[in-house]
Amino acid sequence: MLFLAEPVIPFDWHRVLFTENASPAFLLEVVFRCVATYLMLLGALRVTGRRGVRQLSIFELSIILALGSAAGDTMFYHDTPLLPVLIVFVMVSGMYWFFNRLTEWFPRFSDWLEGKPVLLVEDGRINTKNLNNINLTQKELFGELRQQQVEHLGQVRRAYMEATGDLSAYFFAPDEAAPGLPIWPELLAASQRRVEAAGPHACCKCGHGQELARGEAATCPMCQANEWVPVCDAKRRA
Repeated sequence: MLFLAEPVIPFDWHRVLFTENASPAFLLEVVFRCVATYLMLLGALRVTGRRGVRQLSIFELSIILALGSAAGDTMFYHDTPLLPVLIVFVMVSGMYWFFNRLTEWFPRFSDWLEGKPVLLVEDGRINTKNLNNINLTQKELFGELRQQQVEHLGQVRRAYMEATGDLSAYFFAPDEAAPGLPIWPELLAASQRRVEAAGPHACCKCGHGQELARGEAATCPMCQANEWVPVCDAKRRA
């Protein structure tokens, strides 16, 4: 609002540090509220177990958001009583336990609730359909693989996106890896539609490899892309 009903005095330290409806002694109640709410949070995390402190699934994130909203308001709002918040913690923790039991009894329900692993790389080639279905870009996928010391897709036997958002990768033995699409950004930036030198090249979109003649402009038979880079045959070292 451009105009206020009452003028505001700048740097009114009583207004800045306290509220009009609460005395300075209310700060002691804030201390008590923080201790009580923190203990309730610890109790809720004990119910969720160790999974609650690792990377969260969508279901676990919804639990944390629900508890965080209840906990934050209770810590310092004087008009938020503790008993209803305690009921919220008990109900949310109970629902977490109940839904965990449902995921054990009904695997399909678990897949719907938390998602299931998605195959993204198979035998050195990208499953572009699965990649698009989970709204993951090739740049993000390659970034995850580079963090696992991958230089080209020929080193990767299979890679899955887990329900938690982690990327799990399985590799060929060094003597079994075939040349593949390099995933270094500077090499991908030098992609060509008409190759400058004859030899094995890899499709920049899916990683399919084939021999191309000098000056040839080819279309990938797997994904219909038309940009290529020379394959990389580096051996992976763990």
